[in-house]
This record gives sequence, structure tokens and C-alpha cells, in this order.
Amino acid sequence: MREQQTVCEEFQRLPQIEPRELVGLWRGRGIPAGHPFDGVLENLGWFGKRFTPDMRADPLLFRSGERRLVALEPSWIPLGLALRFHQLGRTRVARNLFSHLQRRLRARGPVASLKSLVFRGVESAAMVYDHQPIIDFFRRIDEVRIMGAMTIRGDERIYFFELERVDEP
Repeated sequence: MREQQTVCEEFQRLPQIEPRELVGLWRGRGIPAGHPFDGVLENLGWFGKRFTPDMRADPLLFRSGERRLVALEPSWIPLGLALRFHQLGRTRVARNLFSHLQRRLRARGPVASLKSLVFRGVESAAMVYDHQPIIDFFRRIDEVRIMGAMTIRGDERIYFFELERVDEP
């Protein structure tokens, strides 16, 4: 695991990306950097994110079975509790419970918007959640990969992740 400051510096050096370049399906993975959510999304079966041509997004896509993806509604997630009890999110118990709750947590459509925003002095694509105090900022790694920095209003820690463009789940 790298230190949060080191990963943040890497993120800052990456080139910006335009929101329209994100349209499509992306497979995600966390970048361990000392955030409470490190390893949690992967444990719960996180697949990645989907961005639509109308600049809307499904920020939390999870696998449901072998080839099916389910978009979840982030407003159902109590962020304060998730941050406080993050160790629980990496357990088998949490994974099993989450798989049973997926049906009830489904989103009824995209639940975030894509736009250009400034993060630490650089304007680039960002995804703003509709009903959570979360903004994901994006930078380009290469033609098929981007790096994300998830920020939560009121919490100075940043959750880093990588997304890779995919054609199919």
C-alpha cells in the first residue's frame, strides 16, 4: 500500500480528461492508499461505473451472477456508518449480506452527473452524485485507463481507484 500523499501526487501529474471521453462502461479496482474504503468495494463485488451520452452515470455497478450488472442507489448507503465501521465491509458476512440486499438497493436510473470541475487547480472530468456529498474526479492514465479520486464533503481523505474501459461485462 502506498501513502495517500504519494498517490495524490501521482493523480495530480496525470493529464485531464473531458467528460464526453468517459461515455461507456468501465471496470474498476481500488488503489490502496490508506482510505477506510480500501478493499471494501471489491469485497462486495463492485464491477465499476457506466457513463451515458447524456452526461449521466451509474457510479456503483455490481456483479449479479456471471454476466449481469446491477446499478445501485448510493443514497441508501449511510456514509458516516460506512466510514466508521469500514472493517466490517471487508468481511465475508458483509459480502453475503450485501448480495441479498442488492435487489432492494437497485437504482431506477442513473444517479450522478458528469461535468468538468476543478480539483487542486486542474479542471477535468468529474462525477457528482445526486444524493450523496461525493464527487469523483478523473484523470487520464492512457487511452483505456483513467484514475479516479473520490472525495466526500467533510472528510479530507481521498479514495483512489482505477477504471479500465470495457466493451462488455
